[in-house]
Amino acid sequence: MILVTGSAGFIGHSLTNIIASSGEEVVGIDNLNDYYDPALKWSRLAEAGVDRATVEEEGETISTRFPNYHFRRLALEDKEGMAQLFADFNFTKVCHLAAQAGVRYSLTNPQAYIESNIMGFVNVLENCRAQKVEHLVYASSSSVYGLNDKVPFAETDQVEQPASLYAATKRSNELLAHTYGHLYGLPTTGLRFFTVYGPWGRPDMAYSLFSDAILSGRPIKVFNHGEMSRDFTYVDDIVEGVRRVLLTPRPPQLGVPNRIYNIGNGKPVSLLGFIETMEKHLGVVAEKEYLGMQPGDVEKTFADTTALERDYGYRAATTLEEGIGAFVEWYREYH
Repeated sequence: MILVTGSAGFIGHSLTNIIASSGEEVVGIDNLNDYYDPALKWSRLAEAGVDRATVEEEGETISTRFPNYHFRRLALEDKEGMAQLFADFNFTKVCHLAAQAGVRYSLTNPQAYIESNIMGFVNVLENCRAQKVEHLVYASSSSVYGLNDKVPFAETDQVEQPASLYAATKRSNELLAHTYGHLYGLPTTGLRFFTVYGPWGRPDMAYSLFSDAILSGRPIKVFNHGEMSRDFTYVDDIVEGVRRVLLTPRPPQLGVPNRIYNIGNGKPVSLLGFIETMEKHLGVVAEKEYLGMQPGDVEKTFADTTALERDYGYRAATTLEEGIGAFVEWYREYH
């Protein structure tokens, strides 16, 4: 049985559907907080066959679409609730995707990141240790590379200069996972995600904000005067990489059973190039408001995915044209 935390989230929703459709028994949890409009989270759950009324009344339910998918509303920082979850189900593998997201939000709401991303992660680690889980796969982030100016980013690069509290919590997760591997032999794999986009994406992400502004006739905010680039990675490519790491055997390893991989497209795109592609698919030229660099932001991300390709045969396959086209089609239909 597999546990997916954050199963009402952007990546968690897609991953849970893929796992459930393969016939695996899966339990999903999410606290359904209001960091962004919970209606989108409920819509993701509804698409997966999870009934909102039942969850709001009973706190959990079985999916009508996937009878092997059990959903429970639960916060990571709920220590007793997490312990009960692991007592109720015998998990062999855990994919931990839940977290307080967002770089800019962390500037004004630091406590939320400490509670969810650190205290919550410790609760996951402790229960995985107690239940002797075979493999814990968890979401890290390209933000751990922080102020590094060497590109592409490789897993062997220094990551001791986080540019945001969000990045600092993700690096803390990596250190905690290593320690649990060293002390208790808990096998863990951290995946450093690089700018994920696509259908069902978060409304606080740039591509969603751009779409809303462009279609509403408002100017879009272009930070650092457009002198930025991101390793934009389509959600289906990310989910396929996570699925491989979670469900296939771990490669042999000596020493501490802890690994970290970059997972991204490996082809950074300029912010202005990304906007041009969005304009093409939306059929509207955006009015642009050029602004300076925002606190916590970095100028460039670029993933070296050699290690993940070597160990799991992973390589992103979706072009920006294909990915943006799919996102815009979904965005128009959903909104």
